[in-house]
Amino acid sequence: MSLKAFPGGVNPSPPTASITKVTMPALAEMKRQGKPISALTAYDYASSRLVDEAGIDLLLVGDSLAMVVLGQENTLAVTVDEMLHHTRAVHRAVHRALLVADMPFGSYHGSVAVGLGNAIRFVKEAGAEAVKIEGPRVELVRALTEAEIPVVGHLGLTPQSIHRMGGYRVQARTAEAVLQLKAEAHALAEAGAGALVLEGVPREVAAAITAELPIPTIGIGAGPDCDGQILVYHDLLNLTFAQPAKFVRKYADAGALIRSAIEHYREDVEHRAFPADEESYHLAPEVRNALDATGTANQNSGKLRRV
Repeated sequence: MSLKAFPGGVNPSPPTASITKVTMPALAEMKRQGKPISALTAYDYASSRLVDEAGIDLLLVGDSLAMVVLGQENTLAVTVDEMLHHTRAVHRAVHRALLVADMPFGSYHGSVAVGLGNAIRFVKEAGAEAVKIEGPRVELVRALTEAEIPVVGHLGLTPQSIHRMGGYRVQARTAEAVLQLKAEAHALAEAGAGALVLEGVPREVAAAITAELPIPTIGIGAGPDCDGQILVYHDLLNLTFAQPAKFVRKYADAGALIRSAIEHYREDVEHRAFPADEESYHLAPEVRNALDATGTANQNSGKLRRV
C-alpha cells in the first residue's frame, strides 16, 4: 500500500539534534517567563505528527476521542485499553511536545491503588509522559507524584462528571463555587500536580486562579488569561458533526476539504478518469515483446491444428 511512501512509514524518526523536548519543568519555566503554552488533542499517528511538527507544546490524548473518533455520545464509554491503543500511536509520532494521556472514566474512581496501577500502564505500556485526571483527587495526585508520574489536573467543567453536573454547563458561577474551585486548585498544586486544566469557567475566575497558582494553567473555555490554551483537534479543523461550543475557534474547514476531495475521487472513478495511464504500472518492453511473440506463435499453432 501507499503507506510505504508515507513520510515516516519507513523511517518515522526525524532528526532530533535540534529539537528541545518539552517537559513538565519546561512548562513551569514558561509560566515563570510569561510565555504562553500551546496545547492540542490528537489521537493517531498522522495528526499527532502534524501537531508535533507545528511546534505545539503539550499534546493530550484526550478521552474526547470517545466522541470525535469512536462516535460515542460522551466520554464515559472509552476504556483503558482503547486509550492505551491511541496513546501508543501518538507516542510514535511525537518528538517535541509533552505527551499527556487522559485517564478514562472508571480507571481512577475507585481506590488510589487502582488509579496508580492504571497510570503506570499509560507510562510503561504506551509512552505517556504525564497523565491527566479530572476532579480534586488530592490523594491520588500525591500518590502519582510519589511514584514519579507527572500529573495534569482538571477542574471546572469535567466531562466525566456530566451526569452529576446535569450536562456541559459553565461552572463556578457563584461566590461559594469560586472559593471552592480555588481551594481545590491550590490543593492539587500542593499535592504535586504539574499543571492544571481549567474548563468552562468564567474568565475572571480562571485569571484569579492563574495568578495565585505556582503551576501553569491550561484553559479551554476559560478565557485568555490562563498560562496556556487547549482545543480539540477536530473542533479546530471542523471535523465534528455538531454545533461547536462558544469557546471554539475554527481555523480551517478540513471537513469541507476532505468531503470535496472524496467526491471528486468518486466522480473520477465513475467516469474512468482515475487511474490514468501515468498512474499505472507497465511491463518492460522486452517482456511485452516476448508475450506478443508467444501469443502470435500460439495463434499460428492453432491455425495449423484446424487445417
